[in-house]
Amino acid sequence: MRTVTLRLRESFWFFPAVLGVFAIVVAQLLVVVDQEIVDRGASIPILDALSASGGRAILTTVGTAMLTVAGTSFSITISVLATTSSTYGPRLVRNFMADRANQCVLAVFTSTFLYSIVVLRSVHTAIDDGTAFVPVIAIHVAVALGVVDVAVLVFFIHHIASSVQITSLQKQVQEDLETAVSHAYRFDGDSDGVSVQPQPDGGVAWSIVESQSDGYVQSVGWERLVSWAHDHDQVVDMTAMPGDHLIEGDCLLRMAPRDGAHGRPVPEADIDRLRRMVTLGAARTPFQDVGFALQQLVEIGVRGLASGTNDPYTAVSALDLSATALVPLWAGRQAITAYLDEDAVARVLPHWPEPEQLVDTVFDGVLTYGVEHPIVLDAARRLLARLGDVASGPRAVHLGGIRTRLDRV
Repeated sequence: MRTVTLRLRESFWFFPAVLGVFAIVVAQLLVVVDQEIVDRGASIPILDALSASGGRAILTTVGTAMLTVAGTSFSITISVLATTSSTYGPRLVRNFMADRANQCVLAVFTSTFLYSIVVLRSVHTAIDDGTAFVPVIAIHVAVALGVVDVAVLVFFIHHIASSVQITSLQKQVQEDLETAVSHAYRFDGDSDGVSVQPQPDGGVAWSIVESQSDGYVQSVGWERLVSWAHDHDQVVDMTAMPGDHLIEGDCLLRMAPRDGAHGRPVPEADIDRLRRMVTLGAARTPFQDVGFALQQLVEIGVRGLASGTNDPYTAVSALDLSATALVPLWAGRQAITAYLDEDAVARVLPHWPEPEQLVDTVFDGVLTYGVEHPIVLDAARRLLARLGDVASGPRAVHLGGIRTRLDRV
């Protein structure tokens, strides 16, 4: 369910579709209210009387203007975004599509258009069918919506101008990284297993579940997997983690009875159910894919170092922002090695990247592309010092190797 919710959140059509249906329903209800008032011979003093031609002109103007504004605004926006993404990374388009403010603006414009044309069809004169009807309330609501849409347009211009700035893009990617890190790493003693050894007894024959399609693993329904494994007394080894690319026939996951015995074959219906708990898609997403979330931040910095861009300060800010997720991670968090059921039994075995791999991703990018920029190297040393302040044991030794590489540059 959470995966479906996230997909709908990142779609550019769902919220406009919902608000569009709502606008159609409201338009029909207000027309019914107007008709009821006319049938009773009542009137509303505070609302101006309108002729049929005047009502049609208002509705036509509001509806046409809003649809035109929506098309023009988003055409210009896509053009600006295309230029921005070519500079700092094409994968940032996803951030624009997932932006709730952009979805709301499109929804408001399109729903105003739908509202106007639904009300417009109810306006008629005595020449049309012998009885004249002008839905005064519905038309005045359309005028109010037109005023609101002007305010929304001003907000949208401000929002889009702000959101395409590199600082806003980096901040969004930083938040995605922090969310992904909190999802995959825990401190010892948390509710999910960090240092348990949950493998079944030796000699167990794992049952393999193969992928039936190709694509990147975008997300895994960990809670549903744990529930299924608990109900069937199985241990599920998640061999394909978020960010991995699979083709048809690759191993998606494997499972075995918890006690190590050779259990009965799992029904095909359950196999299909397990496959549906893993979402595959054409592109990686940062929701559960920690490596991709960090890669986006590093990519923004690396692209800033390109000869055509020559913006080392973007790389500096990328390194500074990465510290907000990496330093708490480095301070003692461990990758989750098992998700536990309600009885504290290890049921699902994930394989998240070790913190050392994530730190290496950042410094490899710096040492590969930033060696000619002293301020970028200074930012890398600043990040290294922050990590060193909270590191101990093997992690401190690992940082020593990175420090040696930086000193050689």
